Amino acid sequence: MTDANRRTVRAAVQLVMGLAASLPLLVHTADLPTTLPGLGTALAVAAAVTRLMALPAVEALLPAWLRTPTPPPLTVVKPPIS
Repeated sequence: MTDANRRTVRAAVQLVMGLAASLPLLVHTADLPTTLPGLGTALAVAAAVTRLMALPAVEALLPAWLRTPTPPPLTVVKPPIS
């Protein structure tokens, strides 16, 4: 799985979890001004899940196909002395 696909799956999971947490508020209310707390809850939960998924301990719990690949170490190339 490519890195872009991995990011898409993770973002979709985070969004679904945020919407699931705020769904009772969104269903209970019908007009837009009263649903704003529900939308705020969805954004807060999505932000919290995003932060949690960035932790190394959570990263280790994810299946291998969903983990973020570690980048190769940087090498310093010195220009030749002329």
